[in-house]
Amino acid sequence: MDSTHTETVAAGTATETPALPKAPYKDQDVQEVAEVLRVLDEAVKQKKRSAFSIKKTRFVVSNSEDGYYVDSWKMNDWDYKRRDLPTYARGLFTTKDKRGQPSIAVRGYDKFFNVNEVHETRWENIEERTQGPYEITLKENGCIIFVSGLADDTLLVCSKHSTGDRGDIELSHSSAGEARIQTQLERLGKTKQDLARELYTRNITAVAELCDDTFEEHILAYGPDKAGLYLHGINLNLLEFRTYPSVLVQDFAEKWGFIKTELKVIDNISEVRQFLESVAETGAHDGRDVEGFVIRCRMSPKPDSVPYQDWFFKYKFEEPYLMYRQWRECTKALIMGRTPSYKKHQAITQEYLMYARKRIAADPKLGRLYNKNHGIIQLREDFLAFKHLKGTDAANFEEVYGGDSKTEVTKDVILVPIATIGCGKTTLAVALGHLFGYGHIQNDNITGTKRPPRFTRMVLDELKTHPAVIADRNNAQRHERKQILHDVKHMHLGATMVALNFVHDDVDAIRAVTHERVFARGDNHQTIHAETDANKVVGIMEGFIQRFEALDLSRAPDEGFDAVIDLSPTAGSYANLETVVRQLHHLYPNLVKEVPSAEAMDEAIKAAIGNYQPTLRHEIVDRGKNKGPSQTPKQNQPKKVVKKKPLEYMGVHVTGKDVNAQLESTFKSQPAVTSRFYKQLKQTRRVQPSFHVTLMHRASARDRPELWERYQKLHADAEAAAEAAAAAGGPAFIVNGTPPEVGKVDVQLERVVFDDRLMALVVRLVNKKAEAGAEGPEDDWTCVNKVSHITVGTRDDSVKPKESNDLLVRWLAEGSTEKNGITDLVIEGQPLLDGVVRGVLSR
Repeated sequence: MDSTHTETVAAGTATETPALPKAPYKDQDVQEVAEVLRVLDEAVKQKKRSAFSIKKTRFVVSNSEDGYYVDSWKMNDWDYKRRDLPTYARGLFTTKDKRGQPSIAVRGYDKFFNVNEVHETRWENIEERTQGPYEITLKENGCIIFVSGLADDTLLVCSKHSTGDRGDIELSHSSAGEARIQTQLERLGKTKQDLARELYTRNITAVAELCDDTFEEHILAYGPDKAGLYLHGINLNLLEFRTYPSVLVQDFAEKWGFIKTELKVIDNISEVRQFLESVAETGAHDGRDVEGFVIRCRMSPKPDSVPYQDWFFKYKFEEPYLMYRQWRECTKALIMGRTPSYKKHQAITQEYLMYARKRIAADPKLGRLYNKNHGIIQLREDFLAFKHLKGTDAANFEEVYGGDSKTEVTKDVILVPIATIGCGKTTLAVALGHLFGYGHIQNDNITGTKRPPRFTRMVLDELKTHPAVIADRNNAQRHERKQILHDVKHMHLGATMVALNFVHDDVDAIRAVTHERVFARGDNHQTIHAETDANKVVGIMEGFIQRFEALDLSRAPDEGFDAVIDLSPTAGSYANLETVVRQLHHLYPNLVKEVPSAEAMDEAIKAAIGNYQPTLRHEIVDRGKNKGPSQTPKQNQPKKVVKKKPLEYMGVHVTGKDVNAQLESTFKSQPAVTSRFYKQLKQTRRVQPSFHVTLMHRASARDRPELWERYQKLHADAEAAAEAAAAAGGPAFIVNGTPPEVGKVDVQLERVVFDDRLMALVVRLVNKKAEAGAEGPEDDWTCVNKVSHITVGTRDDSVKPKESNDLLVRWLAEGSTEKNGITDLVIEGQPLLDGVVRGVLSR
């Protein structure tokens, strides 16, 4: 029958608090309940032959004076997506009243779904079919507890599908919930019978979340100050879903000692979506990680003809909640001796498991408690504190830090150059000191015997007052690196050793550049006095280059370095300083918290070059075999003829600023899910520093010999012209390692194509002369790749830029689909960029 009784619950006087709305009420329809139970019983009997699966379990209500029992009806979660169920209640307990008629004792919510999980929860349907007000409540993270009353004033407390306590884990949930209710009622001077009578009279079930880490930990933390029963709903015990408005739920919670669930009411669905998506960016609300929100409103499948009914949907945050759950399951596998299995957050999860292994090995009790759902949160929080990370930072670890960052490192970092004379290590050291106040110990300032161990001790002493120190010596040979690595690890186990590796891959170029630098500074050095003893200096420098032993991380001692930063001996000091600063920020974001401005780095270099004066001068002995004047290497010999490097590929080079501007413009208007990989490339500095279209690589010469021969000739002609110009007093043949220009062609940007491994721009080469009708083979720029393109960037070093060809061939054949994981975006306006054709030489 229809509502025969209504009740208004007031809070305070009318002048203090507005009157609360009337509480909804409706009696149960015995015939409807009996018919649904008949269908459910039939499904239990048919089991697999039934359209849906259901399990019936009977429980005797132990504290009932009249000997009540209740039947629990449990369906599989996936069955709730069907459209033919007799009930959608998730948590349903039935009994018989005093007259022996079937009755609903406990009624949970209708199963509700996450946004985009089912057809009804797609945003377009939510926007079209629902009406406000939209009541947004936090999705607390505990176990659900149902509370209702029976006709004999017995309080019935159930978990999702059970009641009572027989030692079963789920059964103990209801017992823990009942104990909580007993405590809160005693504080108010009320009894369980009082609450049972109130619930039975109203024909309602109170729905709460038991959150108490002392009883059982889940994913989110509930310490003593937050533990308890969070009341988030009150449902009428009816077959159709009818529920109290949240303002009445909160009023009931206050009167009966429950904790109120945080509530936010918004009238407009657009504002609801905006609020939810803004919180989803961090997965935190009001300073705490949350699982998500439940949104309560009214919905009609056909608003024009069907009345609106109470309806819920949820908005769950993937992170950091899912990462925390993954850590919990992996830790339990670890404790049980199984291999943890995980697919997401691989880098940070590996670090977490290494940390957890050490903690559990040191304290076996921790493992035993963890398996009983205690200590889960504390272990996780200890790890995050060790890494100096928040949960949201950890969830985005790969995107933000690239997966190889050590956020726990805040000090005790030793920077160890691997270099030869003139590479710029001292300028770099002084500039780093200027920027960050790092310590700087110069081996050349130490005289006397036993210099290596004294050098190490001075470096370690410097760490007492500085977060990092540069161990300024060449360390060009393995035995030197072995000495400092061994001594530091022996004396300061917690130190982090970073190699500043000046890569010696072009010795002729290094020799030329370093000679120029050393002779430009003259005698402004402790040991290398180029102005007064030029011949000797050349010999010393040559000796260092000949004895240089390249870094090899696959063998001792170099495998002892914690990280390596590769630098170029021929690059300017500013370029190497920027590389070191950016790499340190990437590797140790809590040591270098932000990258200084270009102006600050420029000032640091000027200070290093302009203000540096050696504090000590002394002589070093040339270790060459010959002594005296004859030691000067090849002084009277004819100059060595430098063999020209072969052509590696012919490419069309475009300005990086223009390409980056188009990428920014393209992704700016895209949703977060589409722009995620581009942001990842930028944040991990995996976007290429320069951009080009490869016309032809020498690897393709066998397939297209005539074209390769033509490109070689064009390059050789450009080289000859440049050499002739240089000989006549014009610009140098090669400027900053850049070969001469061969020609020009416009590059039209058409599309961005990417998957989760690499990104490329599909381009078209536009020959203006050809379009205008002019002739000239020099303007015929043929690209041998199936799709002309520019590689934007790759996920990591394991993905080679040349794989762009494979990606684009797949894209041509299959297009962009969810199945193949390829996305393509049209570049608005398809702009033309100026392209310069030039060869690129083999290294």
